[in-house]
Amino acid sequence: MRVIVIGGGPAGMMAAISSAEQGNKVILLEKMKTLGRKLLITGKGRCNITSSLEISEFINNIPGNGKFLFSVFKNYTNKDIIKFLNTQGVTVKEERGNRIFPKSDRSQDVLNAFIKKLAELHIEIMTNSKVDKILLEEKKVIGVQLESGEKITAKKVILATGGKSYPGTGSTGDGYKLAEEIGHSITKIKPSLIPITIKEVDICKKIQGLSLKNVKIIVKDLKNNKNIYTDFGEMIFTHFGISGPTVLSASSHLIRYKNIENLIKEEKIKFIIDLKPALSKQKLDERINRDFALCKNKQFKNSLDELLPKKLIPIITTLSKIKLEKKVNEITKEERNYFVELLKNFELTINGFRPIDEAIITSGGINIKEINPSTMESKIVSGLYFAGEIIDVDAYTGGFNLQIAYSTGYTAGLCK
Repeated sequence: MRVIVIGGGPAGMMAAISSAEQGNKVILLEKMKTLGRKLLITGKGRCNITSSLEISEFINNIPGNGKFLFSVFKNYTNKDIIKFLNTQGVTVKEERGNRIFPKSDRSQDVLNAFIKKLAELHIEIMTNSKVDKILLEEKKVIGVQLESGEKITAKKVILATGGKSYPGTGSTGDGYKLAEEIGHSITKIKPSLIPITIKEVDICKKIQGLSLKNVKIIVKDLKNNKNIYTDFGEMIFTHFGISGPTVLSASSHLIRYKNIENLIKEEKIKFIIDLKPALSKQKLDERINRDFALCKNKQFKNSLDELLPKKLIPIITTLSKIKLEKKVNEITKEERNYFVELLKNFELTINGFRPIDEAIITSGGINIKEINPSTMESKIVSGLYFAGEIIDVDAYTGGFNLQIAYSTGYTAGLCK
């Protein structure tokens, strides 16, 4: 059987490999000059391949329709992708947060492993080949037509064109249009895993580039007195606000939160950082007292080098309301208590998100109600299958989104 795969990202490449291993003649179409351009920039160029968590835990890390993926995760697990890469000469390592990376820290090695396997299976790869439409006959796939006008016949077409994030890599939402034209519906397209903009941008600009590790973050809805999201890990300040793993995962919750746009306009969504999560307020107060005792004749602004990153000290001292020139032995208990509270609750106001072009992944896509979760086949068009980010599923950071790509791609490639 001839199978056409549209899209040369991780989902498309895995679908092509899976399909060819079933004995099919596979043609992989990619509109860009090369395959896997978005894969190359994942994990800041290192490629966070997957997570080492038990596959049963993956659903808990997929706020966007995670339960839909039960079957595909059984078909192709995190252990399977690691084994695949090992057979292609890529060894992996585990880092903080159960994240799996290539030992080389090079995403190019991961892409090369896929390309090597595509070659081994004699899969025909056509780059610079944009699909203009999927051809049907009585609600059944018969092939595709390229933008050039060329028609290619096939009994099965796998649509794996990605979402709308990082359009420079080829993810421009083309697949949504192709699917809509033949009867599929698209849920609302929104950015997910997206950096957050902050009202107090002047503060963020002063400390842009500062990375905080091992901090606790809470996103709070003040209007309803409700914590929306809590996490522990790393974040970074930018010229527009905040980013980093904890921030990106928090954004996945925020975009789904009821009335989020109105709450942001009302300035009711706060991003709270606990700079010293390992210490209770009492223990932190004791720690500060010890530090002050060692430099009791120093000015307050010069007494915090052991407690805080140097770049953060001017911001925190200004917010503390303690006079910067005040000697530490003159600081009152009330002032110290306020300082402790500030360190445990460094509060910023969320006022929006960066553009979808900067999102790591897209939320929304092909409505999952129109896809068979066991096979990834369309319920509307016979012979049409979906894989990867084009589907309305999305996860937190940590390798989960790439695992979705492998697992849906592998499943879509299997013979019916």
